[in-house]
Amino acid sequence: MNLESILFTQGFGSRRQCRALIADARVSVGGIVCSDADADFPTVDNALTFSVDGVVWPYREHAYLLLNKPAGYECSRDPQHHLSVFSLLPPQFAERGVQCVGRLDQDTTGLLLLSDDGKFVHLFTSPKRKVPKVYVATTRHPLDDAQLQTLRGGVLLHGESKATAAVDAEARGTHTLALTVLEGKYHQVKRMIAAAGNRCEALHRERIGGLALPETLAPGAWQWLDETDLGSLRSG
Repeated sequence: MNLESILFTQGFGSRRQCRALIADARVSVGGIVCSDADADFPTVDNALTFSVDGVVWPYREHAYLLLNKPAGYECSRDPQHHLSVFSLLPPQFAERGVQCVGRLDQDTTGLLLLSDDGKFVHLFTSPKRKVPKVYVATTRHPLDDAQLQTLRGGVLLHGESKATAAVDAEARGTHTLALTVLEGKYHQVKRMIAAAGNRCEALHRERIGGLALPETLAPGAWQWLDETDLGSLRSG
């Protein structure tokens, strides 16, 4: 693939803008400045890395990202009341069409997936695919065995005709609940906790499938998902 096309597919602007970056000697491949927009480089197996203005970028046919979402951000390109999660990412990702894989409420923190791979997004947002998700909730009132049993047995949410049950509900402290669910209904975890007789004061997603939020990833930070991460995600 020629260098202009590489920059274009990776979200560095229009083809004219990408060609200008190259002509201005702002792009390096293998540590060597390349000013030829038509120079070809192999992109097989995503092995290519390049630099723009000294920042190293790996070539990726598709972007698979993990963000440690902080509170106060909306999972939308057109947020209504808070900042967008996309403001936490380099602009190249929005340019190439990266979108949230499901959403977290503005006050919910933790693991958020993003990708520009439509099949991947559909796979992990389709209600037909039962992907377990682990949330950790801080509750207003102390937890007891009756609440945990109710959550495991199923609660009837407002507007629903069928009870929704947690795969697991575990108390990690007097006011800390780890809840595993398969669905992704609107405000589901908060509504389930309310239906069990308590109230959710804070909510954090720590796992999707077999993929856990890295403890070393700071709130607001992001990282690429590698093949091992994607394998863990699918194995859950």
